Amino acid sequence: MLKVGDKLPAGTLYEFIEVEGNGCSLGPNAFDIEKATAGKTIAIFALPGAYTPTCSAQHVPGYVQKADELKAAGIDEIWCVSVNDAFVMGAWGRDQKTAGKVRMMADGSGDLARATGLTLDLSAKGMGVRSQRYSMLVVDGVVKTLNVEAPGKFEVSGADTMLAQARQLKA
Repeated sequence: MLKVGDKLPAGTLYEFIEVEGNGCSLGPNAFDIEKATAGKTIAIFALPGAYTPTCSAQHVPGYVQKADELKAAGIDEIWCVSVNDAFVMGAWGRDQKTAGKVRMMADGSGDLARATGLTLDLSAKGMGVRSQRYSMLVVDGVVKTLNVEAPGKFEVSGADTMLAQARQLKA
């Protein structure tokens, strides 16, 4: 399992782009994780699925509400990662009003979830293998903090925890 001090695994995440520009076309665009994290401080939070109750009611809204404070604490970007396709993540981002605040990154095949060892088998609920709920602070591709939730919990991966950790790292 991924731990503090590890480099993020190599791989690709996808983001649905609404407006063409900066080398990105409309629709799903691929982003190399290593290149996208190079030289940046990124708050990443992952969750089991788009549109699921806790994710939609608490996890994403918390990061949207705290986005300005997180950026003031030294965070360059905030990523929400889920084992969903880029179309679903884009639609969910529109619903959650994440534009300009949280990048909705798709791990459609669960490659990143598997590579980090942070998977959650929800096959019994018809959802297959997903990502555990967690958050991490990544600096230049290296994990500085990692907050993994117990199954069914939402206690340590929210925006308030990430904000406190970002402020501590900046101090």
